[in-house]
Amino acid sequence: MFARRQVLVAALAVLTLLSLAGCAAQRKCDANSCADDAAITAQIQAALYANKAIATWDIQVQTINHTVYLYGLVDTNVQRAFIDETAHKTPGVEKVVNSISIRGRF
Repeated sequence: MFARRQVLVAALAVLTLLSLAGCAAQRKCDANSCADDAAITAQIQAALYANKAIATWDIQVQTINHTVYLYGLVDTNVQRAFIDETAHKTPGVEKVVNSISIRGRF
């Protein structure tokens, strides 16, 4: 019974170490978000506002843990691709989730 308990404790220790290693691999920010997230959002919005071909009031940009979420409506697929590329090129961005739709397409 003592050997069985040692095996169980060892197994729990290994599982705990594996789960902690997984947490360390994922960069998580505190409840106040990552400090860079606001700067990333501002950089993307500034680049979009500089492009007069895009109705920026129809685009929302949100950054959470270095992942950029894009929402809104555009007129063409070219505009959608430009916004996606702009987000991908921004320093600090690790992932882009593009949920922008093209007007008239559902």
